[in-house]
Amino acid sequence: MAGPNIDDIDLQILGELQGDGRMTNVELARKVGLTAPPCLRRVRALEESGAINSYHAVVNPSMLGYTITVFAMVSLKSQAEADLKAFEDHIATLPEVRECYMLNGEIDFILKVVAKDLQSFQQFLTSKLTPAPNVVSVKTSLTIRTSKSLPGVPLPV
Repeated sequence: MAGPNIDDIDLQILGELQGDGRMTNVELARKVGLTAPPCLRRVRALEESGAINSYHAVVNPSMLGYTITVFAMVSLKSQAEADLKAFEDHIATLPEVRECYMLNGEIDFILKVVAKDLQSFQQFLTSKLTPAPNVVSVKTSLTIRTSKSLPGVPLPV
């Protein structure tokens, strides 16, 4: 049981949609052992509760010319809430930053950044990231390959 309002059938629905968000309601209902109308009601309830945040396509970056992915570890001068917010607001405007996580420890933020090539990443780094509000240092690591990339969370189904 995941939460007070999420039962085993809801977990099955979440697991199926996490694997294929484009399946029809009829197909989903068949897979979880329901008829279509109650299945659709459950999906809508999961959406309204926030258990399902969104649906999206997973795009192949290299097919669109984004050949490199870099993780940037950012340290800030100050961790005052206003300074953290200023940095996060700046990062929100940068489309190259695909993910941003605030961390506990020596590094304040880790960013997942995509770029078309090393030259465009260098331009991004020097013109948009290092001059960002409150940044004291940026350490980067270029990815070699992706060994695992799963959407969502593990579900006990």
